[in-house]
Amino acid sequence: MAFNSEDSNDDYLFKIVLLGDSGVGKSNLLARFARNEFYSNSKSTIGVEFQTQKMEVNGKEIKAQIWDTAGQERFRAVTSAYYRGAVGALVVYDISRRQTFDSVGRWLNELHTHCDMNVITILVGNKSDLKDAREVTTADGKSLAETRSLFFMETSALDSSNVNAAFQTIVKEIYNILSKKVMQSQEMKKDPSIGSKKTVVLDPKQDANKEEPVKKSWCCSS
Repeated sequence: MAFNSEDSNDDYLFKIVLLGDSGVGKSNLLARFARNEFYSNSKSTIGVEFQTQKMEVNGKEIKAQIWDTAGQERFRAVTSAYYRGAVGALVVYDISRRQTFDSVGRWLNELHTHCDMNVITILVGNKSDLKDAREVTTADGKSLAETRSLFFMETSALDSSNVNAAFQTIVKEIYNILSKKVMQSQEMKKDPSIGSKKTVVLDPKQDANKEEPVKKSWCCSS
């Protein structure tokens, strides 16, 4: 993981991507988190969309730049440019549609094809409000997350359950890993093309020297 540093007043910019089948509620998760809005009749996202949200972690200002897939997943046309520079990912499925859960493995494989294996990932079972229509149990989601060394949480963009917690969890974990990197390295090289921000970018060549990727299990459901 390579990053650029200036003084302590500068913020961090983390790129986080939303992944998952069409209709699982990715855009509504982003709308709920970024604007506290929900669109009951929302259509598939058209065009590239991302929102930047500020958060504070351990006294540091973090900017989370969260990217939505712009409906490209309907045509399996999510490009490598979408993933470029991502240090975090939310892989979303709909608890009321089993096929969206079965697609998680494909999304994880695609993520790791375009990003470093150590990109921080949380598995999100969305639409937890649809209890009577549930086709994927919480235990199923937790089991898959543990098998793939992912964080796990069930959310509802409709009633906002765990939405903030999901985004906060991934941002805090990225920051924690960055902090460990800072502690391990006394010298941080500057990249003048980045400007004054500390921008975190996963560097596969650099990460290849690590002994093991971070492996944690953490889960929460409403």
